[in-house]
Amino acid sequence: MGQQKNMEHGIKRTYSKWFLTPVKRASKKYNMIAPGDKIAVGASGGKDSSALLYILWLLKNFSFLNFDFHAVFIDMGWRVDLNPLAVFCREHHIPFHVEPTSIGTIVFDYRQEQHPCALCSHLRRGALNEVARRLGCNKVALGHHLDDLLETFLLNWLYNGRFSIFLPVTDLTRTGLKVIRPLIYLPEATVASLVKAESLPVITNPCPAAGKTRRHEVKTIVNLLAERYPYLRQRFLAALEAAGWLGLTGNF
Repeated sequence: MGQQKNMEHGIKRTYSKWFLTPVKRASKKYNMIAPGDKIAVGASGGKDSSALLYILWLLKNFSFLNFDFHAVFIDMGWRVDLNPLAVFCREHHIPFHVEPTSIGTIVFDYRQEQHPCALCSHLRRGALNEVARRLGCNKVALGHHLDDLLETFLLNWLYNGRFSIFLPVTDLTRTGLKVIRPLIYLPEATVASLVKAESLPVITNPCPAAGKTRRHEVKTIVNLLAERYPYLRQRFLAALEAAGWLGLTGNF
């Protein structure tokens, strides 16, 4: 009991200002987590999803929020060492589900997509949503952060000629699920520093397209702009919220 009190004190003293308060603020503003929710968390083994798992674990155990969640790994059909992620979930008493698929074969061998990310993302989302329904979940949580939001805006503008973003909460009316993005207020640097400080599990991405995508190109642009305009990310978020865009459809 004393150890738990000490941990709670440590969280209030260090974690709140660092990352928990922005996550709680986003969750409250967009009504992401409600009492009794059962959430399927997309756990790819990347730093973003591992940070999301850890933050949800903190919120479940050391806040007033009352919810349950599962970690779900969508197996693309590639050889991946899941042990670090499995151990982390076991140590934190997080249910861990692995869903085998042939998505990697479909995208890279059968379809041989020149720009595979869109199709891959679509198939992975479908698999994750199906698992969520089987597990009796009413929400799906993804590890998208503030940098992802800005990069998505630029990708759609530069390559598709339209202003479009993802939203903090998306209703999937056909499935009855809601997709939530609790990290939407956190810059990628904050997520990365949390992963490093807490030694959270990170699995090397085996995707053949990793580091060669349009998103990777846009990420480079964002970093270059941020060197000149340090508050680029925060002001982008402020502009979206001032215009009410995060509460709309995501397309303008």
